[in-house]
Amino acid sequence: MGKDYYSILGIEKGASEEDIKKAYRKQALKWHPDKNKSAHAEEKFKEVAEAYEVLSDPKKREIYDQYGEEVILGLKGGPGTQNGHGGNFHYTFHGDPHATFAAFFGGANPFEIFFGRRMPGGRDEEDMELDGDPFSSFSSFGMNGFPREKNQVGQIRRKQDPPIIHELRVSLEEIYHGCTKRMRISRKRMNPDGRSVRTEDKILTIEIKKGWKEGTKITFPKEGDEAPMTIPADVVFVIKDKPHAHFKRDGSNIVCPVQISLREV
Repeated sequence: MGKDYYSILGIEKGASEEDIKKAYRKQALKWHPDKNKSAHAEEKFKEVAEAYEVLSDPKKREIYDQYGEEVILGLKGGPGTQNGHGGNFHYTFHGDPHATFAAFFGGANPFEIFFGRRMPGGRDEEDMELDGDPFSSFSSFGMNGFPREKNQVGQIRRKQDPPIIHELRVSLEEIYHGCTKRMRISRKRMNPDGRSVRTEDKILTIEIKKGWKEGTKITFPKEGDEAPMTIPADVVFVIKDKPHAHFKRDGSNIVCPVQISLREV
């Protein structure tokens, strides 16, 4: 007997695309293993993801609606089910509900900051779900208690981390002639599972132009650490003059400090 995807999401067969999204949002938050500690939460979380993957895709949903529970054989690599274009349509769920969750919410776990904590007004997460759209209420406050920005479909709008600023010291000779600098940075990058991170090195190449003034900024957008629900920070290098044995810069001028006696003046 095949699974009833509509029942799993708690919606009717004629549900709209927006109803499917809201249903998945509610069920995914309810059964996420990091929040729900029941023994069957992981399996329910996976079922909800599989149901959403099928019903949110018009082609898969059309075949599912047409053939009912028997379509499971065709969708999951069995004998095959004829689609409307005359070919065999096969579908295999990728098996990773966390990937579905991360793709939908824009991160592996958008509500992790609320675990074990009361929500504003004394209500907890389950109480917030009674307000209708659980995610629009559940995620409406940040850690500071102020409303969190959301996009048009109710998902959290990701914030970018503050820029990471490094001094880049250059000699007067390098500024006079121009040069190329290669800077190695170490940064964190998200793995494909959307949950764990790895550390990797990257070489950033900076072309120093002739005459660049001290304080010139060179920005590498989004080269900082990756993390769920945030946009990587920009990496910024700021030109700083190295001390010179005889000269120093004063704007566009080169100055040579010399001590002379009153007789020499």
